[in-house]
Amino acid sequence: MESTERLVRTWIATRRDEQIAQIAAGTLLNVVKALGEYLVSEENELRSKGVELLSLVLERLPSGSLNKASVRTLASFYSDKLGDSDTIIPALQGLQTLVKVPAFGAAETTTVIESLFRHVKTKALTQNHRFKVFTIVDTLMANHREVLKAMGVRFLDGYAKFCEGEKDPRNLVLIFAIDRVILIEFDISERVQTLYDVIFCYFPITFRPPPNNPGGITADDLRLSLRSVVSATALFGTLAIPHFLENLAAVGRPAKRDILETLAVCIPVYGPQVARSFARKLWNSLKLEVFQPVDTITEELAVKAIQVLIKTIYAPSEHEETRDDIQGLAKDACEECIIILREPEKTQARPAARILCSFMETTASVSKYTVSQAVPHLTKLFINPDEVTSRPATLVLLAQFIEAARDSMSSDISGDVPLMPYKDDVLGALSGGLKAHNLRIASLTGLKGLVTTERLLTDQELGFIVHSVNEIIQDHPDQFDDISDGILELLSSISEVCPRQVVEQTLPILFSSLPDSAPSREAASERAQIWKTLSYLQTLCTEPELFEILVIRLTTKLELLCSRSSSEVNADPEPSAGYAHAILKTLANTLSTKVTRNHADIAKYLDRLVIRIFNLFVYAALTAEGDKRPMILSDPRLLEAAALCTTLVVRSLPTP
Repeated sequence: MESTERLVRTWIATRRDEQIAQIAAGTLLNVVKALGEYLVSEENELRSKGVELLSLVLERLPSGSLNKASVRTLASFYSDKLGDSDTIIPALQGLQTLVKVPAFGAAETTTVIESLFRHVKTKALTQNHRFKVFTIVDTLMANHREVLKAMGVRFLDGYAKFCEGEKDPRNLVLIFAIDRVILIEFDISERVQTLYDVIFCYFPITFRPPPNNPGGITADDLRLSLRSVVSATALFGTLAIPHFLENLAAVGRPAKRDILETLAVCIPVYGPQVARSFARKLWNSLKLEVFQPVDTITEELAVKAIQVLIKTIYAPSEHEETRDDIQGLAKDACEECIIILREPEKTQARPAARILCSFMETTASVSKYTVSQAVPHLTKLFINPDEVTSRPATLVLLAQFIEAARDSMSSDISGDVPLMPYKDDVLGALSGGLKAHNLRIASLTGLKGLVTTERLLTDQELGFIVHSVNEIIQDHPDQFDDISDGILELLSSISEVCPRQVVEQTLPILFSSLPDSAPSREAASERAQIWKTLSYLQTLCTEPELFEILVIRLTTKLELLCSRSSSEVNADPEPSAGYAHAILKTLANTLSTKVTRNHADIAKYLDRLVIRIFNLFVYAALTAEGDKRPMILSDPRLLEAAALCTTLVVRSLPTP
């Protein structure tokens, strides 16, 4: 006891940290006895030092060393000291430790929290001391939440006063975490306006971190934390929506994005009733961000918010079947956008179509209604002879709707295909677009959308599309290069679902343009056409059925080139060697694509391709006559390309 008293007196005089550990080595009772005169001293400084030392010692004691009686006494002591302006800071320091002790119970929680509310004025404290207050509340919230909930509005009122005017980001992150728990788990029905006032005064976040940024907290940290709070309860709905809309029209670009993202999170929480009551106001504000966007990111966020609004309003309930008759916002918005689409070449048509396409990803009923309004409108517009000049823009928009309708389909194979009732009109418009050069790119995009829509087109209709595309390849070869990418993508898509149509109609056209012998050096255009055809085949023939045809036809061409006599090639072997190399590279590149896509049919080409090519080189070596050996297969480029084909196939063989 004497040594403890001596150490206490020494610390009071010197405040050396090393002495605290020595004091904490004794019993808490001896420490309190030694501090007795200081804890009740009439001198403010001595009294403050006494409480501070007790708090420092408490920090160093094992949390399990305090029994229930000690904790109760300390809680009462510190609560009293909160009312002393000279001891409030060290008392907060002690409470920050005490509330974490396992023996700290419900009675102590009530004592401490009521004393905090009664004595602590957070506005009079510095940031680090306010942080202690919020840390104490956070710990009590984590460990004794039911006690705080039982306090009802007393706790809510006291906590709201603590938070008023707080601006430090380090404290706000902690406050927002506490706020979210309160909004989700507490009964706030009698204090919705109070909590709204202390929370929404921060929204939207305009914080910019200072250069040194002591807490390391970013603006995004605050935005995400606050967003989790404002979306925590449906009770904020009628107050929050006007706040969001008012700020959306007034703030700059970063804050706009924050508001739009927050709206998308909050609207489902606030519920369909709130969404319906503010539907028109929300639509009028959000559509401006789409039709008059400040940038593409903000536009996308606005479209997302509109989607969420529609989903929330028209989400089917458990006891309500999907309705075919659409009323309210979705109908009004569709009609508004369709009016704009009467002039598809105008700049406003693109955002109008963007909004309608987004409707297809909301609910089944809204999606069905949107397709029924937009697609027939565009197909009628396309065939209208008075709207010839708008046909390119019309097809572009139609292709967008086709893709949106495809993407909106559920994975359920028994589900409806939105485009099925309008398939004939759409297919007629797109196939008609293939006949005009300025309409082909949009038509190809739309046709690809149809082809990739499951359960929509029959094999006969796919064959009709292939036939229409082949007419371009045959009748307009001069125009094919400009749209070759679109045509090959379309044919590749068809080959994935119905390869027979491509095998029977398109491949014969392409293979027939490949000669059995190489053109001369002077025939530059013929050589260029060969390279193009091979590149088209390389892109198109990755599917198993098409690749099998490719291997058979190209290896046959290769054998014909290599079987020519030396006298035929000795004059100028380069054209034949170049042609043979191009064939082998086409096979190698196609194999490489198949390996990347993990196709299972590669292994079977050990016999059908690798050994066949190997035999060509072996036969050429065995039949060589001194310097008169065939020059084509001795070209290093052919050896390299053949080796690549062999490597790709062998690496794909199953391990024994």
